[in-house]
Amino acid sequence: MGMLEGKVVAVTGAGRGVGREIALLCAKEGAAVVVNDLGGSAEGEGADVGPAQETVNDIKAAGGRAIANGASVADPVGAATIIEDAVKTFGRIDAVVNNAGILRDRIWHKLSHEDWNAVIDVHLHGCFNVSKAATPYFKDQGSGSFIHFTSTSGLIGNFGQANYSAAKLGIVGLSQSIALDMARAGVRSNCIAPFAWSRMTATIPSTTPEELARVERFKTMSADKIAPLVAFLASDAAAEVSNQVFGVRKNEIFLFSKPRPIRSMQKSEGWTVESIANEFLPAVRGSFADPAERSGDVFGYDPI
Repeated sequence: MGMLEGKVVAVTGAGRGVGREIALLCAKEGAAVVVNDLGGSAEGEGADVGPAQETVNDIKAAGGRAIANGASVADPVGAATIIEDAVKTFGRIDAVVNNAGILRDRIWHKLSHEDWNAVIDVHLHGCFNVSKAATPYFKDQGSGSFIHFTSTSGLIGNFGQANYSAAKLGIVGLSQSIALDMARAGVRSNCIAPFAWSRMTATIPSTTPEELARVERFKTMSADKIAPLVAFLASDAAAEVSNQVFGVRKNEIFLFSKPRPIRSMQKSEGWTVESIANEFLPAVRGSFADPAERSGDVFGYDPI
C-alpha cells in the first residue's frame, strides 16, 4: 500500500511540468487524483483540456484513479468545481495542491495593470479560491492538507517579477493564516518553493553569462524531484507538519526561516530623525540584506 492509499488529492496545474509529476506520484502512492488544468499558455491565454486528460490517461494506464477538470482557478465558481468533482466522484477530499500558475514577467516600469492582475488572479486568488472551496469538507472531517506553491522570487527576490513575487509571498501569508485558523480542526497548511525546469522557468532571461549559467543549472533539475515532498505533506506521516515553508532543489530539501527580528536598539527618551540616522543606522547597517540580492545569488551553486 502506498502512503496515500484511500486519500483523494486535487492538484491544480497538473497537465504539465511539476503539477503533472505530482499527480502521477500521488496516484502511484494510492490516491485518487483530480487533475486540474486550464490548458492555457504560460502567460495564461487560451484553454485546452487535453493536457489534463493526458495526465489522467497516464494515471489510469498505470492502474490508478483520476479525473480531469479544466476549470480556471482564478474563477471562484470554476475553482469550486475542482473540489466538487473530487467529492462527487471519489466521496471526499483530503489534500489540495495549489500549483497552477502563469508568468507575465516585465521590468517594473513596464508592468501593466493587466499583467499585474492576471498573475495575482491565478496565483494568489487561485490559491484562495480552491482552498476556500475545500475548507468546509476539511473542517467537517477534522483533517486535510493544503500544499501551496510559493517561490524564491517572493521569498528572496528576482528581477522583472513584481507581480509574480508579490503573489508568491502573499501565498506564504495566506498559508500561515490558514494553518493558524484551521489548526483546531486538524487541518494543515504548508508551502513549497520548487526549483525545476519547466515551460515557466524556460522564460528566465538568459542574456548575460551569469544568467546563462543559471538556466543551465535549472535544466538539470527535473520536475519529478518536487513530487515526493508534496506526497509526504499530503500523507498522514506529515500530521505534525504545518505552517512551514520548504524548498526542493534536485536532491536537496530546504526548510526556510520566517522573518524575525535580527537587531534591535532602544532609547528610553524615544527616537528622533537625527538619532535614527546617527545611531540606529550605523548599528544595524552591517546586518542589512543585500539590496541587489536575488534568488540566483543565494542559490548560485550547482544543484546536488
